[in-house]
Amino acid sequence: MIIVLKPEATESQIKHIVSRVKSIGLKPMISRGVERTIIGVIGEEDLLRVQPLEVYPGVEKVMPILAPYKLVSREFKPADTVVDVDGIRIGGKRLVVMAGPCAVESFELLLAIAKGVKKGGASILRGGAFKPRTSPYSFQGLGEEGLKYLAEAKKRTGMPVITELMDLRDLEIVERHADVIQIGARNMQNFDLLKEVGRSKKPVLLKRGMAATVKEWLLSAEYILQNGNFNVILCERGIRTFETETRFTLDMNAVPLIKSLSHLPILVDPSHGTGRWGLVPSMAKAAVAAGADGLLIEVHSKPEEALSDGPQSMLPEKFAKLMGELRRVAHAVGREL
Repeated sequence: MIIVLKPEATESQIKHIVSRVKSIGLKPMISRGVERTIIGVIGEEDLLRVQPLEVYPGVEKVMPILAPYKLVSREFKPADTVVDVDGIRIGGKRLVVMAGPCAVESFELLLAIAKGVKKGGASILRGGAFKPRTSPYSFQGLGEEGLKYLAEAKKRTGMPVITELMDLRDLEIVERHADVIQIGARNMQNFDLLKEVGRSKKPVLLKRGMAATVKEWLLSAEYILQNGNFNVILCERGIRTFETETRFTLDMNAVPLIKSLSHLPILVDPSHGTGRWGLVPSMAKAAVAAGADGLLIEVHSKPEEALSDGPQSMLPEKFAKLMGELRRVAHAVGREL
Protein backbone atom coordinates (compact mmCIF):
# COMPACT_ATOMS: atom_id res chain seq x y z
CA MET A 1 0.00 0.00 0.00
CA ILE A 2 1.16 3.56 -0.74
CA ILE A 3 0.51 6.58 1.45
CA VAL A 4 0.78 9.65 -0.78
CA LEU A 5 1.54 12.76 1.25
CA LYS A 6 0.52 16.30 0.42
CA PRO A 7 3.27 18.51 -1.02
CA GLU A 8 3.18 20.65 2.11
CA ALA A 9 3.41 17.69 4.54
CA THR A 10 5.79 18.50 7.42
CA GLU A 11 8.51 16.32 8.90
CA SER A 12 6.57 16.04 12.15
CA GLN A 13 3.51 14.79 10.25
CA ILE A 14 5.65 12.24 8.39
CA LYS A 15 7.19 11.01 11.65
CA HIS A 16 3.73 10.71 13.19
CA ILE A 17 2.45 8.59 10.28
CA VAL A 18 5.57 6.39 10.31
CA SER A 19 5.19 5.88 14.06
CA ARG A 20 1.55 4.89 13.65
CA VAL A 21 2.33 2.43 10.83
CA LYS A 22 4.96 0.75 13.00
CA SER A 23 2.66 0.61 16.00
CA ILE A 24 0.14 -1.57 14.15
CA GLY A 25 2.80 -4.04 13.05
CA LEU A 26 3.58 -2.79 9.54
CA LYS A 27 6.86 -1.66 7.98
CA PRO A 28 7.04 1.86 6.49
CA MET A 29 9.48 2.68 3.67
CA ILE A 30 9.88 6.38 2.81
CA SER A 31 10.50 7.54 -0.77
CA ARG A 32 11.23 11.26 -1.15
CA GLY A 33 10.55 12.63 -4.62
CA VAL A 34 11.07 16.08 -6.09
CA GLU A 35 7.48 17.18 -5.55
CA ARG A 36 6.23 15.00 -2.72
CA THR A 37 6.98 12.17 -0.33
CA ILE A 38 5.48 8.69 -0.52
CA ILE A 39 5.42 6.09 2.25
CA GLY A 40 5.24 2.46 1.17
CA VAL A 41 3.64 0.15 3.72
CA ILE A 42 4.76 -3.48 3.82
CA GLY A 43 2.80 -6.15 5.66
CA GLU A 44 -0.80 -7.28 6.17
CA GLU A 45 -2.82 -4.44 4.68
CA ASP A 46 -6.00 -5.49 6.49
CA LEU A 47 -4.48 -3.94 9.62
CA LEU A 48 -4.86 -0.52 8.02
CA ARG A 49 -8.62 -0.90 7.83
CA VAL A 50 -8.79 -0.79 11.63
CA GLN A 51 -7.27 2.70 11.60
CA PRO A 52 -7.64 4.44 8.19
CA LEU A 53 -4.61 6.62 7.54
CA GLU A 54 -6.44 9.02 5.24
CA VAL A 55 -7.55 10.94 8.33
CA TYR A 56 -4.00 11.81 9.41
CA PRO A 57 -2.67 15.33 8.79
CA GLY A 58 -0.44 15.50 5.73
CA VAL A 59 -1.98 12.49 3.96
CA GLU A 60 -3.44 13.11 0.52
CA LYS A 61 -4.54 9.56 -0.31
CA VAL A 62 -3.86 5.90 0.38
CA MET A 63 -3.67 3.48 -2.56
CA PRO A 64 -3.04 -0.27 -2.88
CA ILE A 65 -0.04 -1.49 -4.89
CA LEU A 66 -1.45 -4.03 -7.30
CA ALA A 67 1.86 -5.54 -8.42
CA PRO A 68 3.20 -8.48 -6.32
CA TYR A 69 6.50 -6.58 -6.02
CA LYS A 70 5.84 -3.45 -4.01
CA LEU A 71 8.96 -1.38 -3.39
CA VAL A 72 10.50 -1.92 -6.84
CA SER A 73 7.29 -0.92 -8.65
CA ARG A 74 6.59 2.32 -10.48
CA GLU A 75 3.49 2.59 -8.33
CA PHE A 76 5.65 3.04 -5.26
CA LYS A 77 8.15 5.37 -6.93
CA PRO A 78 7.19 6.99 -10.25
CA ALA A 79 10.58 8.71 -10.66
CA ASP A 80 13.65 6.79 -11.84
CA THR A 81 16.09 5.67 -9.17
CA VAL A 82 19.65 6.84 -9.71
CA VAL A 83 22.33 4.76 -7.96
CA ASP A 84 25.53 6.58 -7.01
CA VAL A 85 28.79 4.60 -7.20
CA ASP A 86 31.67 6.81 -6.09
CA GLY A 87 30.20 9.76 -7.95
CA ILE A 88 29.20 7.71 -11.01
CA ARG A 89 25.43 7.96 -11.40
CA ILE A 90 23.65 4.93 -12.83
CA GLY A 91 20.13 5.56 -14.07
CA GLY A 92 20.44 9.15 -15.25
CA LYS A 93 20.89 10.60 -18.71
CA ARG A 94 24.51 9.44 -18.98
CA LEU A 95 25.04 5.75 -19.75
CA VAL A 96 27.51 3.78 -17.64
CA VAL A 97 29.71 1.00 -19.00
CA MET A 98 31.28 -1.60 -16.70
CA ALA A 99 34.05 -3.54 -18.42
CA GLY A 100 36.88 -5.91 -17.63
CA PRO A 101 37.79 -9.60 -17.59
CA CYS A 102 35.34 -12.32 -16.62
CA ALA A 103 37.77 -13.53 -13.98
CA VAL A 104 40.73 -11.95 -12.22
CA GLU A 105 43.68 -14.10 -13.29
CA SER A 106 46.74 -12.06 -12.25
CA PHE A 107 47.36 -8.49 -11.10
CA GLU A 108 49.48 -7.54 -14.10
CA LEU A 109 46.85 -8.73 -16.56
CA LEU A 110 44.03 -7.11 -14.60
CA LEU A 111 45.80 -3.76 -14.42
CA ALA A 112 46.59 -3.79 -18.15
CA ILE A 113 42.95 -4.53 -19.00
CA ALA A 114 41.74 -1.91 -16.52
CA LYS A 115 43.89 0.76 -18.12
CA GLY A 116 42.66 -0.33 -21.56
CA VAL A 117 38.95 -0.18 -20.75
CA LYS A 118 39.33 3.14 -18.93
CA LYS A 119 41.07 4.61 -21.97
CA GLY A 120 38.25 3.22 -24.11
CA GLY A 121 35.61 4.99 -22.00
CA ALA A 122 34.46 2.52 -19.33
CA SER A 123 33.61 3.98 -15.93
CA ILE A 124 33.64 0.89 -13.69
CA LEU A 125 35.98 -2.10 -13.67
CA ARG A 126 34.42 -5.57 -13.57
CA GLY A 127 36.22 -8.74 -12.61
CA GLY A 128 35.32 -11.97 -10.86
CA ALA A 129 37.28 -13.02 -7.78
CA PHE A 130 34.85 -15.85 -7.01
CA LYS A 131 33.62 -17.65 -10.13
CA PRO A 132 30.50 -19.84 -10.33
CA ARG A 133 31.35 -22.48 -12.93
CA THR A 134 29.22 -25.24 -14.36
CA SER A 135 32.09 -27.72 -14.07
CA PRO A 136 33.85 -28.22 -10.70
CA TYR A 137 37.08 -28.69 -12.67
CA SER A 138 36.98 -25.21 -14.25
CA PHE A 139 38.86 -22.21 -12.84
CA GLN A 140 36.99 -21.03 -9.72
CA GLY A 141 38.69 -17.67 -9.25
CA LEU A 142 41.45 -16.38 -6.97
CA GLY A 143 39.14 -15.55 -4.07
CA GLU A 144 40.47 -13.04 -1.53
CA GLU A 145 43.66 -12.56 -3.52
CA GLY A 146 41.58 -11.53 -6.52
CA LEU A 147 39.67 -9.01 -4.41
CA LYS A 148 42.93 -7.44 -3.31
CA TYR A 149 44.02 -7.18 -6.94
CA LEU A 150 40.75 -5.39 -7.77
CA ALA A 151 41.22 -2.96 -4.89
CA GLU A 152 44.75 -2.20 -6.00
CA ALA A 153 43.61 -1.73 -9.60
CA LYS A 154 41.12 0.83 -8.32
CA LYS A 155 43.92 2.71 -6.55
CA ARG A 156 46.02 2.75 -9.72
CA THR A 157 43.24 3.73 -12.15
CA GLY A 158 40.61 5.48 -10.05
CA MET A 159 37.91 3.15 -11.39
CA PRO A 160 35.35 1.75 -8.91
CA VAL A 161 35.06 -2.04 -9.07
CA ILE A 162 32.21 -4.53 -9.25
CA THR A 163 32.63 -8.20 -8.38
CA GLU A 164 30.36 -11.14 -7.70
CA LEU A 165 29.35 -12.39 -4.26
CA MET A 166 28.47 -16.09 -4.10
CA ASP A 167 28.63 -17.00 -0.41
CA LEU A 168 27.26 -15.26 2.68
CA ARG A 169 30.56 -15.98 4.44
CA ASP A 170 32.38 -13.74 1.95
CA LEU A 171 30.09 -10.70 2.27
CA GLU A 172 32.30 -8.77 4.68
CA ILE A 173 35.46 -9.13 2.61
CA VAL A 174 33.67 -8.34 -0.65
CA GLU A 175 32.19 -5.20 0.95
CA ARG A 176 35.70 -4.21 2.04
CA HIS A 177 37.19 -4.38 -1.46
CA ALA A 178 34.33 -3.77 -3.93
CA ASP A 179 32.17 -0.74 -4.71
CA VAL A 180 29.29 -2.73 -6.21
CA ILE A 181 28.22 -6.23 -5.19
CA GLN A 182 27.08 -8.41 -8.07
CA ILE A 183 24.55 -11.17 -7.48
CA GLY A 184 24.91 -13.52 -10.41
CA ALA A 185 22.27 -15.34 -12.41
CA ARG A 186 22.71 -18.58 -10.47
CA ASN A 187 22.05 -16.79 -7.17
CA MET A 188 19.13 -14.63 -8.26
CA GLN A 189 16.81 -16.64 -6.02
CA ASN A 190 19.25 -17.28 -3.20
CA PHE A 191 16.95 -15.47 -0.80
CA ASP A 192 19.24 -15.59 2.23
CA LEU A 193 21.96 -13.94 0.15
CA LEU A 194 19.50 -11.32 -1.12
CA LYS A 195 18.39 -10.48 2.43
CA GLU A 196 21.98 -9.99 3.56
CA VAL A 197 22.97 -7.67 0.70
CA GLY A 198 19.70 -5.88 1.46
CA ARG A 199 21.21 -4.99 4.82
CA SER A 200 24.43 -3.83 3.18
CA LYS A 201 25.16 -0.21 2.33
CA LYS A 202 26.86 -1.18 -0.93
CA PRO A 203 25.04 -0.87 -4.28
CA VAL A 204 23.90 -4.24 -5.64
CA LEU A 205 23.74 -5.37 -9.26
CA LEU A 206 21.18 -8.17 -9.60
CA LYS A 207 21.47 -10.32 -12.69
CA ARG A 208 18.43 -12.07 -14.12
CA GLY A 209 18.39 -15.83 -13.67
CA MET A 210 18.87 -17.84 -16.83
CA ALA A 211 15.35 -19.30 -16.55
CA ALA A 212 13.65 -16.50 -14.60
CA THR A 213 10.60 -14.54 -15.63
CA VAL A 214 10.61 -10.76 -15.27
CA LYS A 215 8.16 -11.12 -12.38
CA GLU A 216 10.48 -13.52 -10.54
CA TRP A 217 13.42 -11.20 -11.18
CA LEU A 218 11.62 -8.18 -9.74
CA LEU A 219 10.46 -10.18 -6.73
CA SER A 220 14.10 -11.09 -6.08
CA ALA A 221 14.96 -7.38 -6.19
CA GLU A 222 12.12 -6.82 -3.73
CA TYR A 223 13.97 -8.93 -1.14
CA ILE A 224 16.89 -6.50 -1.29
CA LEU A 225 14.79 -3.34 -1.06
CA GLN A 226 12.55 -4.84 1.62
CA ASN A 227 15.63 -5.20 3.82
CA GLY A 228 16.55 -1.55 3.41
CA ASN A 229 18.93 -1.30 0.44
CA PHE A 230 17.39 0.76 -2.37
CA ASN A 231 20.65 1.02 -4.34
CA VAL A 232 19.80 -1.83 -6.71
CA ILE A 233 20.71 -2.11 -10.38
CA LEU A 234 19.11 -4.78 -12.55
CA CYS A 235 21.04 -6.57 -15.30
CA GLU A 236 19.56 -8.47 -18.24
CA ARG A 237 22.08 -11.15 -19.28
CA GLY A 238 20.10 -13.52 -21.45
CA ILE A 239 17.78 -16.42 -20.74
CA ARG A 240 17.91 -20.07 -21.75
CA THR A 241 15.71 -21.01 -24.72
CA PHE A 242 15.75 -23.74 -27.37
CA GLU A 243 18.34 -21.77 -29.39
CA THR A 244 21.80 -23.37 -29.49
CA GLU A 245 23.74 -21.05 -31.81
CA THR A 246 24.24 -18.52 -29.02
CA ARG A 247 25.07 -19.10 -25.36
CA PHE A 248 21.75 -17.59 -24.24
CA THR A 249 18.96 -15.58 -25.81
CA LEU A 250 19.35 -11.91 -24.91
CA ASP A 251 15.86 -10.73 -23.97
CA MET A 252 15.84 -7.15 -25.22
CA ASN A 253 12.11 -6.97 -24.50
CA ALA A 254 13.03 -6.88 -20.83
CA VAL A 255 14.60 -3.43 -21.05
CA PRO A 256 11.53 -1.33 -21.95
CA LEU A 257 9.33 -3.70 -19.93
CA ILE A 258 11.40 -3.17 -16.78
CA LYS A 259 11.34 0.58 -17.44
CA SER A 260 7.54 0.50 -17.43
CA LEU A 261 7.22 -1.72 -14.35
CA SER A 262 10.03 -0.52 -12.10
CA HIS A 263 11.96 2.59 -11.14
CA LEU A 264 15.25 0.68 -10.83
CA PRO A 265 18.01 1.24 -13.41
CA ILE A 266 18.76 -1.62 -15.80
CA LEU A 267 21.97 -2.63 -17.54
CA VAL A 268 22.45 -5.21 -20.30
CA ASP A 269 25.23 -7.81 -20.48
CA PRO A 270 25.65 -8.66 -24.19
CA SER A 271 28.73 -10.77 -23.45
CA HIS A 272 26.90 -13.48 -21.49
CA GLY A 273 23.74 -12.88 -23.50
CA THR A 274 25.39 -14.03 -26.72
CA GLY A 275 28.56 -15.88 -25.71
CA ARG A 276 30.27 -14.59 -28.87
CA TRP A 277 32.35 -11.43 -28.91
CA GLY A 278 31.45 -10.76 -32.54
CA LEU A 279 27.79 -10.34 -31.57
CA VAL A 280 28.48 -8.04 -28.62
CA PRO A 281 28.67 -4.76 -30.62
CA SER A 282 25.27 -5.25 -32.28
CA MET A 283 23.54 -6.25 -29.05
CA ALA A 284 25.23 -3.45 -27.10
CA LYS A 285 23.92 -0.89 -29.57
CA ALA A 286 20.48 -2.50 -29.50
CA ALA A 287 20.48 -2.28 -25.70
CA VAL A 288 21.23 1.44 -25.76
CA ALA A 289 18.52 2.00 -28.36
CA ALA A 290 16.05 0.00 -26.22
CA GLY A 291 16.61 2.30 -23.25
CA ALA A 292 19.19 0.52 -21.09
CA ASP A 293 21.04 2.67 -18.56
CA GLY A 294 24.36 1.03 -19.30
CA LEU A 295 26.27 -2.10 -20.25
CA LEU A 296 28.37 -4.83 -18.67
CA ILE A 297 31.01 -5.99 -21.18
CA GLU A 298 33.80 -8.55 -20.86
CA VAL A 299 37.19 -7.45 -22.16
CA HIS A 300 40.42 -9.45 -22.20
CA SER A 301 43.78 -8.65 -23.83
CA LYS A 302 44.42 -12.34 -24.61
CA PRO A 303 40.99 -13.97 -24.92
CA GLU A 304 42.46 -17.12 -26.45
CA GLU A 305 44.30 -17.68 -23.15
CA ALA A 306 41.53 -16.55 -20.80
CA LEU A 307 40.73 -18.91 -17.95
CA SER A 308 37.03 -18.02 -18.19
CA ASP A 309 34.72 -16.96 -21.05
CA GLY A 310 37.39 -16.19 -23.64
CA PRO A 311 35.06 -16.63 -26.66
CA GLN A 312 32.81 -13.79 -25.51
CA SER A 313 35.56 -11.36 -24.44
CA MET A 314 36.44 -8.38 -26.62
CA LEU A 315 39.96 -7.15 -27.23
CA PRO A 316 40.61 -3.69 -25.68
CA GLU A 317 40.98 -2.08 -29.12
CA LYS A 318 37.68 -3.62 -30.28
CA PHE A 319 36.06 -2.35 -27.10
CA ALA A 320 37.36 1.19 -27.71
CA LYS A 321 35.96 1.12 -31.26
CA LEU A 322 32.59 -0.05 -29.94
CA MET A 323 32.47 2.77 -27.40
CA GLY A 324 32.81 5.29 -30.22
CA GLU A 325 29.89 3.68 -32.05
CA LEU A 326 27.81 3.58 -28.86
CA ARG A 327 28.24 7.31 -28.34
CA ARG A 328 26.50 7.96 -31.63
CA VAL A 329 23.62 5.64 -30.74
CA ALA A 330 23.31 7.23 -27.32
CA HIS A 331 23.14 10.70 -28.85
CA ALA A 332 20.44 9.54 -31.28
CA VAL A 333 18.18 8.44 -28.39
CA GLY A 334 18.81 11.46 -26.19
CA ARG A 335 21.42 9.90 -23.89
CA GLU A 336 25.10 10.58 -23.24
CA LEU A 337 28.13 8.30 -22.94
